Amino acid sequence: MGMTMAWTTAYSPDDGGLDDRVPFLARLEAEDRSALLSLGRELTFAARMVLIHQREPSSHVLFLVHGWTKVTASAANGYEALLALRGPGDIVGESAALTGRPRSATVTALEPVRAVAVEHERFKDFLNRSPAVSFALLGLTADRTRAADRRRLEFASMSVRERFAVLLLDLARTHGRRTAEGIELSVPLSKQELAGSVGASREMVQRLLKELRDREAVVTGRRTLLIRRPDILRRIAATGSAPGIPSPPGSPEG
Repeated sequence: MGMTMAWTTAYSPDDGGLDDRVPFLARLEAEDRSALLSLGRELTFAARMVLIHQREPSSHVLFLVHGWTKVTASAANGYEALLALRGPGDIVGESAALTGRPRSATVTALEPVRAVAVEHERFKDFLNRSPAVSFALLGLTADRTRAADRRRLEFASMSVRERFAVLLLDLARTHGRRTAEGIELSVPLSKQELAGSVGASREMVQRLLKELRDREAVVTGRRTLLIRRPDILRRIAATGSAPGIPSPPGSPEG
């Protein structure tokens, strides 16, 4: 299908063994990868288009070929959490395909996206005939679960301020673009999505961003964020505070 294989070198578990960052297609032999992609049809999505809707019935899995997406989930009370960012080489929608249950999350394009859609039955038939691919999918699931468990454990011992600093540093490392002014995050995320990532309210994130702006650590715009002083974020992540940034009254510590 003429797909570029950039993801085979763009990722490596070189950051503390974060194997969950190695996308699914990069785990496959070239022959298996080509055979799997040949089962589907290519789709294109404009920025901000929804690829998968939470709670809807599922009929296919998607293999991302180009462009980045965000994975979000909404609670019954409307609270929305950013669960993950998925990009070239990743698979999305596999859980619903394997369990037959409705979609557990929404996947939205952050930029123009190309993907290959493979119907559930064709995907499951391929897994039945390809033990190596089945084990690769099992390994991906285990890595993602382990990474999520590790993050929950780390966050359990941190204040909201520390969790937010860790999140921004992680986004800067994985989706940062260096400019003359600082590190620009290349993924447009709302304050609500940032809040959902650290278990905080939107109002708390607004207060924390104001504190960081006052210290000239960050510059914010509509769905844009520039990190000018990552050293301040590193100090907050390590100690929960930084010079000139007192804890706000009533700040939740869990």
